[in-house]
Amino acid sequence: MTESAAARRSLYPVVAPVCAAGLAAVVAATVAFATATHGATVLAGLAAFLGASLLADRFPVPVDDLDANGVSLAFVFGLSAIVLFGWAAGVLVVAATPAVMQLLDRRPPIRIAYNSFAFALTAASAGLVIAPIAGDSPAVTAARVVAASYVCYLVNVLLITAVVARATRASWGSLIASSVRKTLLPFTLMGSAVLTLVVLWQRAPLLSLALVGPLLAIQLYQRALLRALRAVRLALTDPLTGLGNHRHFHERLARELEHALRCGRPLALCLVDVDDFKQVNDRFGHPEGDRVLSQVATRLRQSGEAFRLGGDEFAVLLPGSDSEEALTAAKSIVGRISRLDFGQMGPVTVSAGIALAPHHARERDELLRLVDSALYRAKEEGKNRAEVYRPDVIELAELKRLAAAKDRAARLRAAKNLASAVDSRDAYAGNHSQRVAELAVRLAARIGLSREELELTQLAGSLHDLGKLALPENLLRKPEPLTEPEWTVLKEHVSLGSRMLESLGIGSVAEWVLHHHERWDGTGYPDGLAGTEIPLGARILFVADAFDAMTSDGLYGKPCSVDDALSELVLCSGTQFDPSVVEALTEELGRAAAADAVPEQIDQAVAV
Repeated sequence: MTESAAARRSLYPVVAPVCAAGLAAVVAATVAFATATHGATVLAGLAAFLGASLLADRFPVPVDDLDANGVSLAFVFGLSAIVLFGWAAGVLVVAATPAVMQLLDRRPPIRIAYNSFAFALTAASAGLVIAPIAGDSPAVTAARVVAASYVCYLVNVLLITAVVARATRASWGSLIASSVRKTLLPFTLMGSAVLTLVVLWQRAPLLSLALVGPLLAIQLYQRALLRALRAVRLALTDPLTGLGNHRHFHERLARELEHALRCGRPLALCLVDVDDFKQVNDRFGHPEGDRVLSQVATRLRQSGEAFRLGGDEFAVLLPGSDSEEALTAAKSIVGRISRLDFGQMGPVTVSAGIALAPHHARERDELLRLVDSALYRAKEEGKNRAEVYRPDVIELAELKRLAAAKDRAARLRAAKNLASAVDSRDAYAGNHSQRVAELAVRLAARIGLSREELELTQLAGSLHDLGKLALPENLLRKPEPLTEPEWTVLKEHVSLGSRMLESLGIGSVAEWVLHHHERWDGTGYPDGLAGTEIPLGARILFVADAFDAMTSDGLYGKPCSVDDALSELVLCSGTQFDPSVVEALTEELGRAAAADAVPEQIDQAVAV
């Protein structure tokens, strides 16, 4: 509670009647207990229960997310006193425990009074409820304990949440629901401890006192264990927002991704970034920037398991969500944050990117790359929006980097990223595009192409299936034979890929990609070119592509051996493939010594 006079006055409508009623209960209990006759066993038991209750209250066990000190076994000893010695004795034990401990802790008087008298009312309520339940049979004893436990628990929850709701202006109903959800199970378990203690006392009072030590030891052990767990959690938590940190995110992502692949259920990853956050810090200062991050984090918690990756970047895991569900969740995040009121700062917006496993990617690093691409597109499209990863659109950013790259290494790096995106969606296992590029360069070097042509061959090999980014993945991965309409759609990938590359000024590579399915006899596609009408680069790609398709794992059967694949290519030489390129492949793969030396020669040949 706040110590300001205004705050104290605001609590009076709740505190005053509770304290008045609780004081009346304590006075009545004192009079009733003092005027009754008690044996030495009862007095010794009360003293023991009060001492145990004070010790238990000194070391409560914290409960996660509970806005209180925690729960303690003081409940066990106080309730046992009510059942065994009557309502008056129980009220005195229960009311004295918080009064003594909070006086020692120098808590504010209003808090000491409210807690002590509220607990007195709970004890009196429990005692009055069980008073008509007479008898000492096991069934009666159990009924008395159960009735007293839940009456005491419910009255306690109502009174404590009432003052918290008044102090924080939160909904009383929501506080009650939250408190019950978090504390009902531990209090129910303590109720079973009450039953054990009561039954033992009824059978052998001294033996029941021996149970006090183990109960307190369990409480202290649980307290130490919870503190250790919290220390571990702290290492995985961002201190500003309370969300999981970068390390925690990668651990959870790895586990959820493994589960998604094993169980065949989707996993949506949403990356959220605050728009123009640097301007917030520059104009209003870092404290205001921290306030923005905290508010964003609060909204993210409402949508899924959220993490702060660093700076103004967040992530949300949405297990089991498909593309539409994830997009709905992301749009909800974007909308909630855009409606926040930051006063003079004005509205703050976020952008979100979404990628799904295993639909878009099966490996963690690839999934992260793709969701980052989706976020990049959301920023490019005007911010304050959410975008799901779409290969045919988002990979254009990679294409722009490819066109803008000034040196060979940067161009090949961008091409490799694009090739990885294609291969992740296609039917072939592993890095099909990279293998085709490497083999095509070896063939081009053996045929005698120039250094510049070797580099273009490597680019074309990496990007020969680029157009497949625009095709449905279920078509690319269909295990059954394709229908005629499906074949027509699939053949479009050469034209699509060529147009993508042509728009970036890579003309020769675009031409080779367009024609790398033309056949030597003129029966290929898309234009039915024949013989030397087909660009040499395209003829090289065709042979390299066919060889890798035959010798690699995929959806269409077991891979062929190198010898069987070569035999098939030789058989089709002069009809499907350029005979000179097939001959170059035979020589390249048929000479082991040359095969070992050529890669080094090629690296030297294409080096700029």
